[in-house]
Amino acid sequence: MLEKIVPDKYFKSIYNIKYKLLKEAGIKCLIFNINNTLVADSIKKPTNKVKDLFEDLKNMGFRILLVSNESKRKVTPFKELLCVDSAYLSMKPLKFKYKKILKLYNLESHEVACIGSSIIFDILGANRMDFTSIYVNPISEDTNALSKLSRKFENHFIKKLTKKGLFRKGRYYE
Repeated sequence: MLEKIVPDKYFKSIYNIKYKLLKEAGIKCLIFNINNTLVADSIKKPTNKVKDLFEDLKNMGFRILLVSNESKRKVTPFKELLCVDSAYLSMKPLKFKYKKILKLYNLESHEVACIGSSIIFDILGANRMDFTSIYVNPISEDTNALSKLSRKFENHFIKKLTKKGLFRKGRYYE
């Protein structure tokens, strides 16, 4: 079970990911989480830095999607300002929305990379679908009670992964 929460790749932030290598490996679609991946949990719209990154990624030929467990109200400003498609209330790590994305965009699992800051939701969800899973450090401390609770569970799992030599926070890899 623990192997299902080990990311394929681990970077400090979305700005350190080697997107060119992903493209060369056949990745066509990048799925991003929003909270603590693109911006801090309390931020309501994308920063200019995120906008610039997404423009660069689109110019590289990537299809970009936002997949979040957040409400439509939280996701919509990101979708509109970044000019990308999105899925809200996704119930990650369940497979339902991911399967819908594969069908809708005519993609194969090996053509998709998921990028997120949650081992439990983002990485487990990606690994269950055989997507390339990319973990990035959370941008900030979680601000809501549910996020704080899930982060406690996540830290417990990270300690177990570290003991088994499967993952170590701060040791980045491609």
